[in-house]
Amino acid sequence: MHYFNAVLAFVVAGAIAMVLTPLAARLARRIGAVDVPRERGLASHATPLLGGLAILAAVLICAAIWMPHSIHLPLSAHSGGESTHVDTLGLMAGAVLIALVGALDDVFELPALVKLLGQVTAAIIAVKAGAVVTDVTIPFVGAMQFPHAGGTLTVIWLVALMNVINFSDGVDGLAAGLTAIDGIAFAVIAFSLHVSGAAVLAALTAGAALGFLVHNFHPASVFMGDAGANLLGYLLGVVAVAGTLKTNAVVALLVPFVILAVPVLDTAFVVAKRLKYRRKPWSADANHFHHRMARIGFSQRKTVAYLYAWSSLLAALAVGMRVLPIHRHHHISDGWLAVLVALALIALAFSIYLVIVLEIFKFPGQAKGEPAGGAPPRAGPGAGEVPGSGDLSGSGDVPGSGDVPRSGDVDASRAGRERERAERASDLETGEFTKVR
Repeated sequence: MHYFNAVLAFVVAGAIAMVLTPLAARLARRIGAVDVPRERGLASHATPLLGGLAILAAVLICAAIWMPHSIHLPLSAHSGGESTHVDTLGLMAGAVLIALVGALDDVFELPALVKLLGQVTAAIIAVKAGAVVTDVTIPFVGAMQFPHAGGTLTVIWLVALMNVINFSDGVDGLAAGLTAIDGIAFAVIAFSLHVSGAAVLAALTAGAALGFLVHNFHPASVFMGDAGANLLGYLLGVVAVAGTLKTNAVVALLVPFVILAVPVLDTAFVVAKRLKYRRKPWSADANHFHHRMARIGFSQRKTVAYLYAWSSLLAALAVGMRVLPIHRHHHISDGWLAVLVALALIALAFSIYLVIVLEIFKFPGQAKGEPAGGAPPRAGPGAGEVPGSGDLSGSGDVPGSGDVPRSGDVDASRAGRERERAERASDLETGEFTKVR
């Protein structure tokens, strides 16, 4: 019966989000919550925000219908024999708060400190509702307990996930698509761990994201804005806590990081770059995966297709890790183990391929500032070039002595090319583009 509830919640949440998103876009245009093209962005026209309000409505309606009043969690190794639960009403209160804070930011552009305060408050509400991790099981090591620091660590985790999804929302359909993929994976794993309430929450989150994606896939007619990105990050973080981390599963600690690897790696890479060049971690630049893919010639649709495929491979690997029994007393099917190893190798190969293509790390022999996919296209024919004899002949004019480039002109042109090459290398390294190429 719980499986049926999850499927219904997924379908209905998608339908509600799909129907309400145009209304949210109309509201955004009326109150001026419109995102205009910016130098570091990939959008080509003014696009309304507040699509996150449609996602919120879908989540609240479906949670009221199919979510239990509390999510009952299995007994953990250190629960003292007492069952624990997570209050659904408290989780939804946190969801409403973070969506409203995001909506205000979409309209008024709140200061970073105010947004952080809203994220922390929503996370604290979730922790008070019972979504707190006090111990985790580390594979091949055992249980690690932190009863006093659990609340703080959970708040950090939830705030981090909100920002991870928010940072990934930079190209049409990316954040919504990744959330749909990850939500489905979390639902399957939560059901396998007998946490049906968390599974239903994951399913309706995935459905709402997918319904919104109908209007957000390139070319997007509406953006989710901070209201949607923070909300989806909050919900995925709660699902990860209630559906995996608060269980006795040996892979409980690994599963969320494998499922969320793509947006987490993107954020970690970008923040590391900003810290390296002594910039604020929340400052804007063009160093995200989707920016780097755009610079080497990927279209928006091709970009999200590659990142969808990467995330799907990792999500399938996480599900396989959960299904495969790794306890020494369990019998492991050789056939299933071979499938899992093959899937892991494919995911690893795909990850290495994208690391090379996106030039996340420099490799020996690769020119600094040149994408692994090939040298960047030149600005235009003859830009910064010295005409040779072939340029002079065939022009229809007989060149005179004044047409022959002087040594000073050649030196100046060479210096200009070197300066342009240095600027391009600096742009590629730091992400500080005057305009995303």
